[in-house]
Amino acid sequence: MTGRFISFEGGEGAGKTTQIKRLAERLRGEGQDVVLTREPGGTPGAEAIRELLVTGETGRWNGRTEALLMNAARADHVARLILPALGEGKWVLCDRFGHSTLAYQGVARGMDLEELLALHNIATEGLWPAKTLLFDLPVRAGLARAGVRGGTEARFEGEALAFHEKVRAGFLALAKQDKCMTVIDAERDADAVAAHVWRVIEPMLRPLP
Repeated sequence: MTGRFISFEGGEGAGKTTQIKRLAERLRGEGQDVVLTREPGGTPGAEAIRELLVTGETGRWNGRTEALLMNAARADHVARLILPALGEGKWVLCDRFGHSTLAYQGVARGMDLEELLALHNIATEGLWPAKTLLFDLPVRAGLARAGVRGGTEARFEGEALAFHEKVRAGFLALAKQDKCMTVIDAERDADAVAAHVWRVIEPMLRPLP
């Protein structure tokens, strides 16, 4: 693979969608070929599974079912979109990837992290991003932003506050262990956040060895 794979992670309302679009625009301005995608989703099959995961009542699925559905979607997404794009030398910017499964289904739902890692590696042939940006802010602030956003895909947003606190703690714990993760203070205004993102990503414009 010759492309670059970047994932954007964080809790509800962290501003990932805004920042992924801004980074894509900046990279295209630098002459890069950029693919924007998301999880769950990104391909027709994975988007069909997304509908099952993000709509309906909060108790619709347990953690194990969610993890299996997430990774079924991820397997199609990786095989049909991400790996081909990387092979063509493109930058792939993905709104959520494997760290979300570890935080949501692992830490917050209580699934075993080693089991989730094994499942991820089966689904993706061991693919992880070259860089993961974790957009962090207090849970109440994020949920307030998400509430303003609205929409029908609110199954996870509707979970109790304690669930979202576990998700945030899970993400931050992962960031301490994974040298490829960078924590971004998402409480700041969008311009300041975008500037931080660019400081992290700009060095990756250098050619791969």
